[in-house]
Amino acid sequence: MTHTTLRNARKAAAAMVITVAAFGLTACQGSGNDTSSSSASSSASSSATKSAGNSADGKSTSTPNKSGKSCTDQINYAGDPRSNAEINSIGADTGTCPTPEKGNKPSGTPTQSGASCTDQINYAGDPRSNAEINSIGVDTGTCPKPQKATKPTGTPHKPGVSCTDQINYAGDPRSNAEINSIGEDTGTCPPAKHQ
Repeated sequence: MTHTTLRNARKAAAAMVITVAAFGLTACQGSGNDTSSSSASSSASSSATKSAGNSADGKSTSTPNKSGKSCTDQINYAGDPRSNAEINSIGADTGTCPTPEKGNKPSGTPTQSGASCTDQINYAGDPRSNAEINSIGVDTGTCPKPQKATKPTGTPHKPGVSCTDQINYAGDPRSNAEINSIGEDTGTCPPAKHQ
């Protein structure tokens, strides 16, 4: 939601307060039995509330903001591109929780309550860290699809044997330590480079 839309919602709420106050003064000036002022007041209040509750897509929401509860604790806003702070601010300012908006639907598996994405899906070989993967799940409500790391070219590294003992690196400009480090880090001995 843009600042302009938020500003318009606040203006609508302010207009509602002014309208209700104006009708209240009119009712006080007449006799206590003036029902037309009373019904006009509730009609104006109702239309102002609807106006304040309009969301950016033009649809009115019918969920009033419960006192002491944030909108994000009342309604599921998973996938809404707005932040929780923005959604709850709209609820506090207008008295009505906004209709959830749908962002671009992320591809992947919906997160399970209390389980991290890395506990739900096998991300072996994914170049991203567990923290990054789980953060995506928390932020979007969807665990991302596993990514495959680019397969390194070379010879599989034999456990307990250095790459320089497996392959002839004569003429390779890299040091033995660098070559063996690549094998340890990637699990693959790099192809020999010749000058």
